[in-house]
Amino acid sequence: MRTTRRHFLTTAALATAAPVLGQNAPRPGPAPRRRVKLGVSTYSYWHFRTERVPIETVIDKAAALGVEGVDILHRQMDIGEKEPLTAEHRAYLRKLKRHAFTRGTDLIALSIHQDFVDPDPDYRRTQIAHTEKCIEIAYELGVPCIRLNSGRWNTIQSFDDLMAARGVEPILPGHTEADGFNWCIDSIEKCLPKAAECGVLLALENHWGLTSTPQGLLRIVNAIESPWLGVLMDTGNFLEDPYEKLEMIAPKTVFVQAKTYPGGGEWYTLDLDYPRIAGILEKAGYQGYVSLEMEGKADPDTAVAQSVTELRRAFGGRGRGPGGRQRQA
Repeated sequence: MRTTRRHFLTTAALATAAPVLGQNAPRPGPAPRRRVKLGVSTYSYWHFRTERVPIETVIDKAAALGVEGVDILHRQMDIGEKEPLTAEHRAYLRKLKRHAFTRGTDLIALSIHQDFVDPDPDYRRTQIAHTEKCIEIAYELGVPCIRLNSGRWNTIQSFDDLMAARGVEPILPGHTEADGFNWCIDSIEKCLPKAAECGVLLALENHWGLTSTPQGLLRIVNAIESPWLGVLMDTGNFLEDPYEKLEMIAPKTVFVQAKTYPGGGEWYTLDLDYPRIAGILEKAGYQGYVSLEMEGKADPDTAVAQSVTELRRAFGGRGRGPGGRQRQA
């Protein structure tokens, strides 16, 4: 009887106290702002103008800077860009994956080149096959995302001349803009089964050609319903009035490449307000990586570190005022 009475009294006391405890308990505050993870593109150390900087070297430099990920430029790898994958190539890829793991660094993206804007169906098939091979490379590396290009008309052959023309070139004679979009959409659709099989996300960049405008980029992405296709936002590829354009593509963005231009850009220099861009991405609910593409002429060993500090200030929840702004070089 004594035990039963004690149990009753204890239970009654807890029941009486429960509402009081509930009223006095601290209410949960707002969820903390999630810090975006930063990456470094290997392109930051090699702009096609000098001897290639090995991927392993960039991994080491990124680890020393405390950057979480490395975004690999395909053309910078020690394998032939157009060659079929061999056992030797796969061994190299596994070595890179091991090297990154031992440095505590993730391999986060593979930036590749292809061109789907061509009237020749045989040529487009070679570009699809190349993209499928790159998906295999990403799978071997454990990379979850590859950068896609739409391609361009190639009526301006030199890239330097294309940049002098602000990325705008005439349509191939005898064809229409709609032809280019149809070729590109059809080609990407043919790549998607391989992407789904390997679990590699295709991220279409606002690059030159069909995707040089947000309308062109979204025309392609919205025409294809697939969880394996999204947008890669390059902050430096809308040369005029970038912020409204970046805002248009932000809801579809799955990966970000952030340009900086210490020492002046290789082709042009933009004055980018990264706190503002961080706000655009935050409003869109973006929670993925932001990968630095340092495209300035300054020594990368100092310029990359400076740029990482700038991006940390903008995206890490600190310095959302003018101090995070990229200065005109």
